[in-house]
Amino acid sequence: MPEQLQKRMEKQGYHFVGQHSAVKICEYTANGLRGETLCYKYTFYGIRSWQCIQGTPAIGCDIGCRFCWRLIPEEEGFKWNELNALSEWDDPEGIVEGMIKEQRRIVSGYKSIADNELKMRRWNEANEPKHVAISLTGEPTFYPKLAGLLSAFHKKGISTFLVSNGTLPEAIAKLDPLPTQLYISLQAPDEETYIYVTRPKIKDTWNRFMKSLDMLHTLKTRTVLRMTLIKGLNMKNEEGYAGLIKRAMPNYVEVKGFSYVGGARNEERGLSLSSMPNHSEIRDFADRLAELTGYKRVSEHAPSRVVLLARDEESARNRIIDFSKIG
Repeated sequence: MPEQLQKRMEKQGYHFVGQHSAVKICEYTANGLRGETLCYKYTFYGIRSWQCIQGTPAIGCDIGCRFCWRLIPEEEGFKWNELNALSEWDDPEGIVEGMIKEQRRIVSGYKSIADNELKMRRWNEANEPKHVAISLTGEPTFYPKLAGLLSAFHKKGISTFLVSNGTLPEAIAKLDPLPTQLYISLQAPDEETYIYVTRPKIKDTWNRFMKSLDMLHTLKTRTVLRMTLIKGLNMKNEEGYAGLIKRAMPNYVEVKGFSYVGGARNEERGLSLSSMPNHSEIRDFADRLAELTGYKRVSEHAPSRVVLLARDEESARNRIIDFSKIG
């Protein structure tokens, strides 16, 4: 990674761990420490925002989604072949220890605002993370020791949500153990829209993505398709989305509205504030998907403009994670 790119990311709040990993505090983790609104993952799955690490074992990515709030190096004038594999990758145990250390360093600054019993309790609990969202930036399946990373977190009683773009199905197929919950991002209802929205850096991404969808229902873990809807771009063709959902048959579908923040504001992406659907529009779209797929709306979180669909009664009933079974 170019040194200037790393410095830019550090100014944006990234804390680097080893050669290729990083953590950054999530807005909802900070909110939890301030005693404010919690993440939709708390509402949907019981994830305690203040005990959640947002991290990644791989900074590079093989697509450049228009809606992504993260920094895309090429847009910032940085020349970096992020798809080149490293000759040597950091060990999973060192990454886990480093991520926990950096998370504690980050939350240490919030002790000064712990001015009541709730905030102090949450601050103390935040120093003992119980969850990691492997979703910060990049494509985590680039990291060849990903299964070891998941195992190392689980051994510490830390649950794992792994978010992938699905372009490396062979890496997903090799995961043992699997994450507590596996997400595949569903960015478009058809190949043409997919190519326009994701701006892939490698060939054959759509077919690779299809292989990941086909694999999803066979995996012995909780599975999710995550949709980020953008007005005027991919918020269309409910029938196309429904076909892909029925092809993958995940336990859950998260239908979420695009946010015009961070890198998504770059002019060349072609987006604006008007690209953001409101919560009512998201709910209507989700309800239409439910009609077409047989899924049911089981929860929603208006502050995040996101709706949760569940495949069946069992998925709906078991959506809150039993953290005593982690490890």
